[in-house]
Amino acid sequence: MNLDDFSDLIERPDGGVRRDAEERRERLIVPPGALGRLDELGEWLSAAQQSVPVKAVEQPRVVLFAADHGVAELDVSGRAAGTTHELVRAALDGASPVAVLARRFAVPLRIVDAGIDCDLELLPESVVRHRVRRGSGRIDIEDALTAEETEQAVRLGMAIADEEADSGTDLVVLGDLSVGGTTAAATLVAALCGTDASVVTGRGGAGIDDLAWMRKCAAIRDALRRARPVLGDQLELLATVGGADLAAMTGFLLQSAVRRMPVILDGVVGAACALVAQRAAFRAPDWWLAGQVSGEPAQSKALDRMALTPLLDHGVTVGEGTGALLALPLVQAAAALAAELPERTPVTADEDAEEPAEGQDADDVKVLDAT
Repeated sequence: MNLDDFSDLIERPDGGVRRDAEERRERLIVPPGALGRLDELGEWLSAAQQSVPVKAVEQPRVVLFAADHGVAELDVSGRAAGTTHELVRAALDGASPVAVLARRFAVPLRIVDAGIDCDLELLPESVVRHRVRRGSGRIDIEDALTAEETEQAVRLGMAIADEEADSGTDLVVLGDLSVGGTTAAATLVAALCGTDASVVTGRGGAGIDDLAWMRKCAAIRDALRRARPVLGDQLELLATVGGADLAAMTGFLLQSAVRRMPVILDGVVGAACALVAQRAAFRAPDWWLAGQVSGEPAQSKALDRMALTPLLDHGVTVGEGTGALLALPLVQAAAALAAELPERTPVTADEDAEEPAEGQDADDVKVLDAT
């Protein structure tokens, strides 16, 4: 497998369709610019769908990739190492923020076990059947995955993207469920952006104190030393300092772009995978939206590198796809407005030339109803 092959497979959203959408927007009864960024979102969706007017987003799906990371053993997370299965169980039981929102918005929620460190019997077969391995290696001292496991994880993500596209999913909210995942993600971003560990080290979704932050920074620094020699090969980079969930998400993002399926990214883990995918296929980011600002410095670095501007900034740090799911109604609203607002009635030459007769008030002149 060579991720660079995706560069020839991925095309940008249709520029001609986008121009048609922009021209149609100029004709709507609401003045251009009055809807702010919703105009841009509607035009982006039109280009992605190759449709003017844009079609409603009717079959969105939340897809979460789950895994444990060995680096969590260093107490770099607000959660105990090896407890990702608890996050998954909470989501399945409808007791996590993303599950509550998915239920409220009537959006199906799919969880894919790429590398959770737990017995298979603890979770439903529909979740665990794709597992690549049980947990990932400690990236500060060892590889996260073998080369074979990395390819298997990337292909897993590609297969999930194909399944979603084939089932009619028209937009994906992408997130992760992990313990230690932000440490691996920050390492990838630092390596790809050429920055130091301290620049990308954040507090994670669960929040950590200053001592844990220093441990996390040290772990990223050590992992960076291992990452820099393999920067020329995206698969080897994911094997060295990534993880099963990050490799799967990278494959998912690339194949989603191939299938012309838009994706809303959530936090730093999704941003890191997107950055790896961009290195393989420079057109791929045109198919993604950044859902929210997570507060993680590595996310900001990655989004800036890809020129993606987040839709929301509400201080949501919980992760798990929550912030991206909050952005979904905004995207759906943009589609509805672009599709359903009426166009202005063109002014005819006769109407334009009609003027009041001498001694007649302008109010007495018959004006055609705009409707």
